[in-house]
Amino acid sequence: MSGSLSAALWAEVLKLRRSRVPWLTAAAMTLAPLLGALQVFALRHPAETGMLGSQAAALGSADWSGFLGFLVTFDAAGGLLVFGLLTAWVFGREFSDRTAIDLLALPTPRFAIVTAKFGVIAGWSLVLTALVLVLGLPLGAALGLPGWSSDALLECARQLVVASLLTVVLVTPFALVASVWRGYLPAVGLILLVMVLAQVLGQLAVGAWFPWSVPALAAGVAGTVAGAIGPQSYPLVALTAIAGASLNARWWARADHQ
Repeated sequence: MSGSLSAALWAEVLKLRRSRVPWLTAAAMTLAPLLGALQVFALRHPAETGMLGSQAAALGSADWSGFLGFLVTFDAAGGLLVFGLLTAWVFGREFSDRTAIDLLALPTPRFAIVTAKFGVIAGWSLVLTALVLVLGLPLGAALGLPGWSSDALLECARQLVVASLLTVVLVTPFALVASVWRGYLPAVGLILLVMVLAQVLGQLAVGAWFPWSVPALAAGVAGTVAGAIGPQSYPLVALTAIAGASLNARWWARADHQ
């Protein structure tokens, strides 16, 4: 089984590397430090930036604390979109490119194929999360932001990791939809719906009951007292992730008969 999993993982890595997806997702995540820098500029020059400066004032302060906080906020919200689209592509492309039949004909166990796909999604998602911080730190230094603190950096890194890990495990239902409906467009529609609900419900007390609102709440960027983590939040995330992954694996195991 380990040999089959290694072979499947290597095949998925090659598919990802030979596509434009790594570049597109990396470009999307670089928006975090770039938009953060734009926010800092708007806060420092409100007269020149007009309405943008007024909006930026409501987002944070022009120092390291505000800049790092923006990175976490972007990752918590944008990570769901980027990681979700990555998941939809990894599973949906097999049907859009008409390679699913060839994939199912391989002697590789279906469980190994599904596990490899999730492994690639998780690995690249964490690379993208690190990219936000790697690009953000030198950009913040170049801006000459005041208030540098190693404690603030560690807290930012902790929040990024927490938000990203929780978001990554919550992409399994998107994979299931891409598989069952044989393409990535239905999964994209679900991702957009979930994003809207996560943003709205995350500001309410019921956000703790909606799994996709939990990453932002856990990272401390939801912004309201009502949106607080409850004892049920993490179990709901785990149940959602396990249900999506197990149902997806079951579907692939029976794909010949679907």
